[in-house]
Amino acid sequence: MKESLRTYLFFTGKGGVGKTSLACATAVQMADAGKVVLLVSTDPASNLKDVLESTVDEKVKPIKGINNLFAINIDPENAAEEYRNRVTQPLEGIASKEEIKKIREDLSGACTTEIASFDEFSRFVSSETDVEKYDTIIFDTAPTGHTLRLLELPAAWSGFTEENPDGASCLGPTSALKSGKERYHRVVARLRDTSCTTCYIVARADKASLKEASRTSEELKDLGMNNQRLYINGVFEAIDPNDMLAQKIENLANEQLSAIPPNLKQLDTRQFPMLPYNVLGIEKLRSLFNLEFQKKFTQKTIIKRENTQQLLAGIDQLAEDLCSEQQHGLIMTMGKGGVGKTLAASAIAVLLAKKGFEVLLTTTDPAAHIHDFINQLGELPATLTIERIDPKIETARYTEKILEQRGKGMDDAGKKLMLEDLKSPCTEEVAVFHAFSKAINMAKRKFVVIDTAPTGHTLLLLDATGSYHHDIMRNNANADRLRTPYMALQDPELSKIILVSLPETTPMREAASLQEDLTRAGIKPYAWLINQSLSMLSGISDPLLKSRANAETEIIQTIKTEYAERTFGIPFIAEQQLLSSLFSAHLKMPYSSIKVN
Repeated sequence: MKESLRTYLFFTGKGGVGKTSLACATAVQMADAGKVVLLVSTDPASNLKDVLESTVDEKVKPIKGINNLFAINIDPENAAEEYRNRVTQPLEGIASKEEIKKIREDLSGACTTEIASFDEFSRFVSSETDVEKYDTIIFDTAPTGHTLRLLELPAAWSGFTEENPDGASCLGPTSALKSGKERYHRVVARLRDTSCTTCYIVARADKASLKEASRTSEELKDLGMNNQRLYINGVFEAIDPNDMLAQKIENLANEQLSAIPPNLKQLDTRQFPMLPYNVLGIEKLRSLFNLEFQKKFTQKTIIKRENTQQLLAGIDQLAEDLCSEQQHGLIMTMGKGGVGKTLAASAIAVLLAKKGFEVLLTTTDPAAHIHDFINQLGELPATLTIERIDPKIETARYTEKILEQRGKGMDDAGKKLMLEDLKSPCTEEVAVFHAFSKAINMAKRKFVVIDTAPTGHTLLLLDATGSYHHDIMRNNANADRLRTPYMALQDPELSKIILVSLPETTPMREAASLQEDLTRAGIKPYAWLINQSLSMLSGISDPLLKSRANAETEIIQTIKTEYAERTFGIPFIAEQQLLSSLFSAHLKMPYSSIKVN
């Protein structure tokens, strides 16, 4: 078919909002209408295989049970590893093992993974692969703004990276890319062409998700990707009018939808209801766009019996355990956006301070949400101190320092590339880590609770490539008596990492992936905290909520048996003021009555 007639659809959104389900449902709908569709996923936690109930791997395969639909899963980690190999193989026998190791670690960050994934999937847009038979190509997870900006820079395509190894970009030598400059420019131009490309921004009916959708929309517009649609998924409607929890959840959703950010109001919007069943398989995917199918599956699935309540120790028990054998230490809440890290960090800090311990609560949250939570409580314990690490300020300081150190003697093109490279996600992580170091030192004297922590990649990068840790250990005669921040994080007696997740498949998988990164960095998480759990509550009568609560059972069991040594929970709270509700007298912290041996 003619390239001008092919359409490209991108589905983007935070983990757990349902973008894969909606991407797959759209693909099924188009295939049913006679279109030949290719579904491409670059999601590191891709569950295309589960959703489509068909084999999906790194080769294009037809999907069973439906004509005209094909799928491929591009594994970002594999793509990044192949990319690193293409960079380093020509250097074998020329550079030392240590130099090659340093290059590999320099190319181990989030930006390299983005570039490598884009390198793979761009071949489907630029017709470098056999895509002639497809009418539509649907991408589950869109490229980031950083990737597109970097690929547009003329300096990135010069010999800069090979001529200036001390200022090498995360892009690496351009010879390692499968595609060339002109093809990438053609891809970027096609992404901006509103006649053939549409971006579907997927969100939930909650404040954090809609805020992220608003930010994503603006970023895409800044990149010239203006043809956007908004899908709001999982909108709850109560079935049982006598279930007060169900009524509260519905009211909260309506409040959030009425206060949708102004830029999102300008987009064509479609809402999808919360369903009592998992959307797996072709027939259930068809139900997302078919009300009759929804009714049929809902009637078959809806739970009318009492659900089994999950016995999870609460966050008060977690705080008790954290201070049972020590009076100081570092506590970090980690997890993907929107899972409740800030709520968890705030609650833990307050609980420890109420026990009389000196506590510093600090955050890297750019929006300072931690103050939104803390301000709900009114009077605070006298032993609680609250600070904030501003990522923008720390990154600006770090960027200025690196430009001053490495930019000497560079031409304008080289400096421009370095500046763009310093806009990568890795730069902010490293800059914030330096600020973290000060807080980590305080953990020797008091409890330091940090909301939003560096990723495992950042820790590996700092440890393995002439970082602060190695510089000190190599150059100091008293290194055996020194204790660097990195070593402090590896010390399970001093540092406790709390992984926060929702009782849903995608957030669980993303937290598990983060745990793997941390383990590679020599850091073992202390516990998992499952937030917003319906199955911890009793007395639910709404059939839809019962079904959702029961669906949590398998996920929580998987976390307890496969991932976590210790598992704690926070029950679902249908209130705007989450932290104050958690500590309110009428709730009396309901999870505290659940004791688990």
